[in-house]
Amino acid sequence: NPVISDCDVDAADLHLLLKPVINREHSFSGGKKAKINPNICTQCCICQDHCRFNAIENFVVDLMKCEGCGFCAKLCPADAISFDDVINGYCFEGHTPHDPFVWAKLNPGEGNSGKLVTFVKKIAERIIIENSYRWYFVDGPPGIGCPVNASITGADYALLITEPTVSGIHDLQRISELVRRFNIP
Repeated sequence: NPVISDCDVDAADLHLLLKPVINREHSFSGGKKAKINPNICTQCCICQDHCRFNAIENFVVDLMKCEGCGFCAKLCPADAISFDDVINGYCFEGHTPHDPFVWAKLNPGEGNSGKLVTFVKKIAERIIIENSYRWYFVDGPPGIGCPVNASITGADYALLITEPTVSGIHDLQRISELVRRFNIP
């Protein structure tokens, strides 16, 4: 009776196969984004002129371009820019006919996928502790980026699977080196 999680938060698909029933949904905030209050803004253009990401146009923040650095909020002489948490994705707790299942979906264009994987694993660990489960299976994402590192952190074993393509073999070699570096059999 394992707890299972899909930590490929950029393209979660294991829920399509396992068809879990959702018990709880959690919103995930992995960062902040700027927002300009038009009632306070003096339209001095300082924020627009200094935004490295060109995320501010006509005194409105484009949330797809905003990287959440907060520089505009620090520069604003009128304190018209708030820097608020944004919802980057959602995490779901559920169960299949046999096992608890946890997965998440990162919203399109959002970052912090490694943080969302950590969030998924914390929820799964709570389920493990509360119910004295012995096994925890993590379906991780491809590649070797932040979500992969977060997926294998704390693992006792790793089973590496790839497709027989040049890029698949290349990624397999890189993840093999990574798990060896972490001493994960």
